[in-house]
Amino acid sequence: MKFSVLDRSPVRRDGGPARALRDTVAFAAGIERLGYHRFWVSEHHGVPGVAGSAPTVLAAAVAGATSRIRVGTGGVMLPNHRPLVVAEQFGVLEALHPGRIDMGLGRSVGFTGGVRDALGQGKDAADGFAAQVRELLGFFTGEHGYPGVHAYPAEGLRVPPFLLATGSGADLAAELGLPLVIAPVRGKRALAEAVNRYRDGFRPSAWALEPYVVVSSAIAVADSAADARRLLVSEAWATVYSRSHGVFPPLDPPSDVLATPMTDRERRRLEETLDGQISGTPAEVRDRLGALIEAAGADEVLATTAAYDQSARLDSFAALARSAELPALV
Repeated sequence: MKFSVLDRSPVRRDGGPARALRDTVAFAAGIERLGYHRFWVSEHHGVPGVAGSAPTVLAAAVAGATSRIRVGTGGVMLPNHRPLVVAEQFGVLEALHPGRIDMGLGRSVGFTGGVRDALGQGKDAADGFAAQVRELLGFFTGEHGYPGVHAYPAEGLRVPPFLLATGSGADLAAELGLPLVIAPVRGKRALAEAVNRYRDGFRPSAWALEPYVVVSSAIAVADSAADARRLLVSEAWATVYSRSHGVFPPLDPPSDVLATPMTDRERRRLEETLDGQISGTPAEVRDRLGALIEAAGADEVLATTAAYDQSARLDSFAALARSAELPALV
């Protein structure tokens, strides 16, 4: 079982976006030393609590600061971009760091109307995602329908594509023969149903001969269940706050979050969010993670943990690596 990490470059209350990006690069180096397989970065626009707005640029910095770990995106939101430009960007990354680059792709558009306007895309931009993915892959193979156009240096390269999906997105991954990245956002039953459809409908392609499932979740490991759960409080509260206020804020210390006046609905949502994540002692996490892997039939785990305390987060990933017996670098 491979274990990998997605870092969204969370902004912390006592820092700012620039520090968050530097933290991501330093964190990637620590994750590599622990023996993880991949390190991915994400794309968000106009979000106060997330600094990662240019994933291919940040991936270049991460790849330059590491030497072994695979580096990629989780993901580039394709409706925001022209496929030719995305292909060229990943071609540059692969040319500079051959054999280490992954191309994770998602279909989300801007979180607010203002951001969508600034990006020049409406909500319906995601409706063309399937065609955009096909066009993007075509720029690598030279089969894209634009006579005389060559996506240098991407053309002829093979950067592994991954499709970030929930629900019907699994069907597209199966149709195109791409690895699937999926989270249990609708529960384990819905997760299992989506993965089963993916495996049953999978069509071998030049990109993948067999189905490949990456299951993602926030995971926290500590000496006590309470300490592990506390590690997840900051991001869980930011998620709950965004539902109520439409803004995902910078992360606050867990102690400040727990002292924050909340409505009954917010407190219930916070507990539900934490319950839906994986946290506990090493033994408890092994059991819960094993159940998730079984439900998803997963080939790989992508840990998405964010926390206010960067040092404590790295300690948690170190504990997870020991539990999973990852081959740490000396």
